[in-house]
Amino acid sequence: MKRVLKDFFTTNFIKALLGAIGLSGLIIVAATVSAAAQKKYDTGASDTEIKIGNIMPYSGPASAYGIIGKTMGAYMRMVNDNGGVNGRKINFISYDDAYSPPKTVEQARKLVESDEVFLIFAPLGTASNAAIQKYMNTMKVPQLFVATGASRWGDPEHFPWTIGWQPNYRAEARIYATYILQHHPKARIGVLYQNDDFGKDYVLGLKDVLRDKYDTMVVASVPYEISMPTVDSQVVAIKSANPDIFVNIGTPKFAAQAIKKIAELGWHPIHIMTNVSASVGAVLKPAGLENAAGILSAGYQMDVTDPQWDSHPGMQKYRAFMAKYYPEADRSESGPLTAYNTSTALIEVLKRCGDNLTRENVMKIVANMDFEINTYIPGIRIKTSPTDFYPIEQVQMIKFTGEKWELFGPIIDGHAE
Repeated sequence: MKRVLKDFFTTNFIKALLGAIGLSGLIIVAATVSAAAQKKYDTGASDTEIKIGNIMPYSGPASAYGIIGKTMGAYMRMVNDNGGVNGRKINFISYDDAYSPPKTVEQARKLVESDEVFLIFAPLGTASNAAIQKYMNTMKVPQLFVATGASRWGDPEHFPWTIGWQPNYRAEARIYATYILQHHPKARIGVLYQNDDFGKDYVLGLKDVLRDKYDTMVVASVPYEISMPTVDSQVVAIKSANPDIFVNIGTPKFAAQAIKKIAELGWHPIHIMTNVSASVGAVLKPAGLENAAGILSAGYQMDVTDPQWDSHPGMQKYRAFMAKYYPEADRSESGPLTAYNTSTALIEVLKRCGDNLTRENVMKIVANMDFEINTYIPGIRIKTSPTDFYPIEQVQMIKFTGEKWELFGPIIDGHAE
């Protein structure tokens, strides 16, 4: 009797066990199928990593910007140390294009076709990005948060895979022109500009506001090529036209040369300079801080040299990051903060993508952004729509004291209807 009972219980126990295993197996299979159905990946994204490509001028005439790429690499190391994005590590691949468009094309093809990145993030330079814009859109790979303010990056109708980040140059120039008309309506203006889309966008912005006054107010408009070693002769030519206002539309190396040359000439015009060259460490220090005193520009991110932001939580977090991940960087350079801010935005976008890591979903997310980054001037908001691919359109005028930039006036929207 005992044996019969034992056999009975053993048989039923085994059946129950097999049943339970079968059931749990089905649950596991169902869960796996469900998870697989929820996760969507394009090339460059997987359960474990997201490959991000980047192109930066680590050498050449715009090598001062190289610190931006280095800071981005440091930021991605921090993200990975903290568990990555939704459990996935960032594989950040950054190449040098020496600010040469043909080289940019070569590096973009390498990133997309050989490295098989998910997207290209913050490639720097107007001419460089123009050279790859059609390719990126043909390949349907996001050209995300392009590190140039040319107005051409906000054209979702023709280039749905390209989006800029910073306030566009044309809008920035409109703000300078508005300031000139309000405070110096009868001034004579001399313009130094880089002879490419970068420089020409600013000239268009000045024309947008000055309109028929442009030809009478602008008494000298002198271009320079990035292949030139210096802009000294251009500055001398502009001074000879005797303008009251000097508009310095130069990238860092050339902007610094112009500041220095103006001082050497003993010339004291009202000096307005582009935001891209507003770095104290990369531009104003090499030019001589005393020579830069009084320069006007426009800003949208906090100035790393301004003590008013020292107690701000965003700035404290940024400085802690720099101390740990990039301690050798010059603390007075604005480039690292620029990189930190755009990297913050990229990670925010990737987080919002969740497990739908398709390129199409990335562009859907970036076409519907509305948030603030706590190292921008309070009140500056990142906002886009499917028809508005200009994430930042507000700036505030700034003046260099000889030590730091000071904000003045209201936050101005440079958006043009």
